[in-house]
Order: sequence, then structure tokens, then C-alpha cells
Amino acid sequence: MKSSSEVTSLRPQDVDARTLHGFLLGGIAPRPIAFVSSMDAMGRVNLAPFSYFNVFSANPPWVIFSPARRGRDATTKHTWDNVQVVPEVVVNLVDYAMVHACSLASTDFDAGVDEFVKAGLTPLASMDVRPPRVAESPIQLECRVVKVESLGDQGGAGQLVFAEIVRIHARGDVLNASGLPDATKLDLVGRCGGDHYVRASGEALFEVPKPLGVPGMGVDALPEDIRTSDVLTGNQLAMLGGCECMPDETDVNEYKLLELSDVFMRYEGEGVELERALHARAAQLLDNGLVDEAWKTLLAFNAG
Repeated sequence: MKSSSEVTSLRPQDVDARTLHGFLLGGIAPRPIAFVSSMDAMGRVNLAPFSYFNVFSANPPWVIFSPARRGRDATTKHTWDNVQVVPEVVVNLVDYAMVHACSLASTDFDAGVDEFVKAGLTPLASMDVRPPRVAESPIQLECRVVKVESLGDQGGAGQLVFAEIVRIHARGDVLNASGLPDATKLDLVGRCGGDHYVRASGEALFEVPKPLGVPGMGVDALPEDIRTSDVLTGNQLAMLGGCECMPDETDVNEYKLLELSDVFMRYEGEGVELERALHARAAQLLDNGLVDEAWKTLLAFNAG
């Protein structure tokens, strides 16, 4: 990928842990948030968020999260201590309506302090595990801890918790007609670097069709004048390359006559300017998802 800016390169062993932590969390983003409720041997509940988290298998249904050791003194988090004695958790997903409560719960309270109370959240009895769910969460995953794995005893070292989902709870208002979670209704938040979060809603959401079925031709198969365009972006070229084939000449000429006559008249005798204008129009069409029309616009430059 072309870039006009300088590139910073570093080796992890050459920078201090704090700087490396900032690079990783700032650069690998956004990350989903596991808002984890757990329980100690005395039955005291803990609630804490972790953005070292994702789902890694559907069959079996496993999630992994990491309550990493504290950077300042390498001590372990209460969640990690809890799963050693009560190997059950609930992973609650975080939406925008509860993001400040989630942040408040991340405070390093003393062991035994109930973050549900501190954050003003509502505990809800689970059905198959002992720790409670967060009633305000749109998606709640009851899990049994299958195994744990420590990546070290130094500050910042990950402490991996492998958990199998045994029951899923989802609010009805975040599901689509097929009964599946709907991204446009969930309003989830993700974690970025520093104090930054991202809200997955509204204009932040967009769709990219999966390249299933017949393979696309690929960017390498595009005509050279299109592939080397200084107007079209890499994303736009990939949209063109995702097509099985280019429109035929008859369709291109018909489109040229009906839709592009004004452009050809405006730039008559000005080949470079005409080509650039056609590429600019095609770029707008691609941004609106009109790939076939964009193809015809681009091919019209050399059409008979």
C-alpha cells in the first residue's frame, strides 16, 4: 500500500513496557469489551472490563479474555484470582448506554468490593453459572472456564482465560427478524488507545458484501489505466476487482450515450481531463455502491 508518510519501526525488546503497551492498544483497535463478572471462594462478586477479548470458536463456543498483570507492580487482577477458585464467569457485552458505568467498574477497587454497587449496575441471577449477569447488557454469555494460561509474571503479561459459552442471553430489542444480533440495534462500543472508545452505530456502520460464490477477477486483472489511476483509492479498486467480469462493449457504449454525453461534450479534445473526470465520477458511483455503473463509466473512455 502506498503511503506518503514516514514509517516508524520498532522491536518490542527495544522499547519500555509502557511505550509498547501504548503502541499495541492504540494500534490494534477497536477491540470488543468483555465486561466479566466472577466470584471468589467466599461468594463475593467482582465485575471488571477487559479488551483483550474475542470469540475464537463456534463449535465448541469458546471465548478468550486476558486480565493482564498490572503494569505498575505485576500483581494479578481479581478476576484472574477468582477463576482459579470458581471457574465460572459471565461475559457481558457493553453498549453505549453503559460505557461510563463500565469505565467506573475498571477502577482498582479493593478485593471484595462489589463493582455492581459502585457502578450502579443491576445484578441478574444466571441460570447455569454462579456469577450474576449485568442486566443492562444487551448480550450476556454465561461461561464455564475450561483452562487458564499465564504468559508470564512480569508487569503487563497476559493471563489467558479460556471459557466455554454454556448459555447466551440477548435482549429482544437487539435482534433482527431472524433472531440474530443486529449491528444497527446493538449500539456496542469498542476500546481504542488511551481514553478513546468507538461507538458502532449510525454512520460508523457500513456493509461490505462477502466475496462468496464465483471469485472476483482481482485488482491485477484491471486495465492498466484503471489500476494505476491517481483518483481511485485502493478500496475502490478492490470493489472493481471483486467483480466476476467487466461489462461488455455494447452495454458500455449504451451507457456512454445515455449517461455520459455531457462529460464527453464538456471535455471534448481534452483527453487527460476527460479521463480524470470519468475516474472522479466512477469514484462517486463506487462510494454509493454502484459498481456496474462505475465500470461502464471507466470503460467509456476507450469505448468506440
